Amino acid sequence: MTRLRHLKRWPIRSAGGNFALAYGVVFLLSAGVFLSFTWWSTTNLLDRHVQAGIESDAQDLTRRWVFGGAGTLSDAIEERIEQNVDDDALYLLVDRNGQRFAGNLPGWPVVMTRLDHFYELSIRRYTFSTQAKLKAYALPGGFRLIVGHDVRGRHLLRHVMAETLIWCAIMVSLLALGGAFVIRKLFLRIVHSIARTTAAVASGDLNHRIALNGSETDLVAETVNTMLDRINRLMEGVRQVSNAIAHDLRTPIARARTQLEDAALHAQSDDELRDAIDLAVQDLDRITGIFEALLRIAQIEAGSRRSAFASVDLTALLHDMAELYEASAEEAGLTLHTQISTLPAIIGDRHMVQQALANLLDNAIKFSPSGSQLTLRAERLPNEESTKPTGVTISVSDQGPGMSASDMERAHERFFRAEAARSTPGSGLGLSLVQAIAGLHHGQLTLSHAHPGLTATLTLPLNTAPSSHKTQIVDPV
Repeated sequence: MTRLRHLKRWPIRSAGGNFALAYGVVFLLSAGVFLSFTWWSTTNLLDRHVQAGIESDAQDLTRRWVFGGAGTLSDAIEERIEQNVDDDALYLLVDRNGQRFAGNLPGWPVVMTRLDHFYELSIRRYTFSTQAKLKAYALPGGFRLIVGHDVRGRHLLRHVMAETLIWCAIMVSLLALGGAFVIRKLFLRIVHSIARTTAAVASGDLNHRIALNGSETDLVAETVNTMLDRINRLMEGVRQVSNAIAHDLRTPIARARTQLEDAALHAQSDDELRDAIDLAVQDLDRITGIFEALLRIAQIEAGSRRSAFASVDLTALLHDMAELYEASAEEAGLTLHTQISTLPAIIGDRHMVQQALANLLDNAIKFSPSGSQLTLRAERLPNEESTKPTGVTISVSDQGPGMSASDMERAHERFFRAEAARSTPGSGLGLSLVQAIAGLHHGQLTLSHAHPGLTATLTLPLNTAPSSHKTQIVDPV
């Protein structure tokens, strides 16, 4: 609530305006820091240059005192004043009583009480006042020396620099405003592009996409386009499922109605009426089973079953499934061959894994010709970096008619049935349920040719890191 109140008090409500304002402020602050650093660096450089010149001049004059005393130093000062074309060198030599010996300063400044310290003072020269940088030095015999430099040229340069920096600040401000305007335009362009696309999607055009312009905003556009592709696929899947439900349920419902109506009009005994009701109940049970399968798939894809995850002993589970389906295979005139190695336990839903294996074995038995062989194989998934496996693979192979590559591409779709399965009972939800269970466990379902027949492989990782959950097709040479 506090954040909302702050947003209400904020004068700019536009996201593009806020973005442009933030850009302008950052630009101005950056330029201000840069110009301030330039000013500080330049003025400090000038000060250091003046001070270094004063120190060098003072050292040379001090050596003159050592060689010749006050007379020699006075001559050297007068010589330097005469040779100073710019008339910016300042000197003063006084004795212990303050009497002036040489130099071009009128007298000793009152404020200069410390030696070896730089002073910047306003002094009177000829008929004008000027700024000077001065430093006093002590000499033997009570003499004192001032060496300085007229810095009115530095002040003039500072003035020129100040004017230059002011104009630079004005130009930088204009550039910041222009840049903020351009940034706002770019921001609004992508927002309007997204708005147009979402408006088209809202009106029912799911094929509309955001145009890419080759800039950094393409990352947002590609993400939105990927989302729309996903929505389009989901909507297409919903339409296919709706059509399939209408097609698959129409026949048993019509048959049940016809049977009941025929029994009501023509049944001549209780037994005939009871038989018609039983047949209608079987059709209705089939419809109920389809809806239960759809609800189960929806629950699994929503991840609601992960709360039941626990350690699953796959080795024991596979042996139980092999023992259970060995009898079913014998009844169908088939032989079930098992190749089950010792497998590590996984974290998952035992009931769901059992349901997936049951669907794969049921499909293999349903489509295998009499006298053929089924193979249930399970092994560890090797790890290239260590001896510890990364997962397990469980495959069911049959010697039936198999599936074409195009049928395997659509095998995971709900209610899809290959041409070879049209004459067999079923709803086309078996592999969809297996794929949903694989996705729940971050695994994958793979279909491949067995030559003859089909091999369905369920890969389950030992960890819970997500992987590709789509059905994959492997067509070995």
